[in-house]
Amino acid sequence: MIGTAVPWGTPQGHSRTSPVTAAPTGMAGQALIVLAALLEARTGQQIASHRSTRVDTVLLPLMRERRLDTLDQLVSAVLDGRDPALIGRVVDALLNGESSFFRDPHVFDHVAERIAEVERSGRRPRIWSAGCSTGQEPLSLAMIFAERHLQSGTPIPEIIATDVSETAIARARIGCYTQFEVQRGLPIRHLVRWFEGKPGNEWRARAELLRHIQFRQLNLVADAGPGGAFDLVLCRNVMLYLAPDAKKRAFRTIADAMRPDSGLILGAGETVIGQTDLFQLAASGRGVYEKCVADDPPRHA
Repeated sequence: MIGTAVPWGTPQGHSRTSPVTAAPTGMAGQALIVLAALLEARTGQQIASHRSTRVDTVLLPLMRERRLDTLDQLVSAVLDGRDPALIGRVVDALLNGESSFFRDPHVFDHVAERIAEVERSGRRPRIWSAGCSTGQEPLSLAMIFAERHLQSGTPIPEIIATDVSETAIARARIGCYTQFEVQRGLPIRHLVRWFEGKPGNEWRARAELLRHIQFRQLNLVADAGPGGAFDLVLCRNVMLYLAPDAKKRAFRTIADAMRPDSGLILGAGETVIGQTDLFQLAASGRGVYEKCVADDPPRHA
């Protein structure tokens, strides 16, 4: 039988209560509780009830590779500690890596406007794509500003892209995507201009585009920010999956990395209201948040 003692520990401030929204029962349910505790301990993310039904599916390739028939056997292999690399692979598989090119196009229109405002002040803007998964968001940003540079000569902003998953960041650095992935949001003109066709029906971002992005592995909950001060941070659909205390630490990490007059863009279903007192709705609205300044009256959505 699988116990619930977890050898990887619990981050400071985390509860030992089950991070699965609806606690399952039975042997598979015990395995799911252990896996969910592992994920939260390593990343701060929780497995919501609507995602718990997908755990078997996302772990199946790893289980087949290790010739394991059940989640119970996988968890036993994790707990015996003889294969440290297995823990990282399990966590990577459990992370929600959903991403696409130019997701929510209006967001990129606002990014361009916001960056133009910074450039008028005379400094080179810095953008942080936090929780970038396999790189579609920072590549979308790079395409926007690379094309603008070709048209007007305007320097390309510094773009830093981070994710908690080492596997996702490794893939992002290579910039290789399937036909299905490039068909999700990437206009054909961008595909032809900025990508090269590869064997196996894959496409790889050109080196001249990738060189504008610095990819780094970073845990928003446990690590300090990438360094320096940013004019714009995109952290979309990350907070949705974080436990409450982990969310507060992630907001603090982001706030500490931002200039006083910078902006934070969250996902469409995310907000700072009731989550943190470090940010408030920007005067421009449109889902953009600013760092709170002591003398500013609060603004709410």
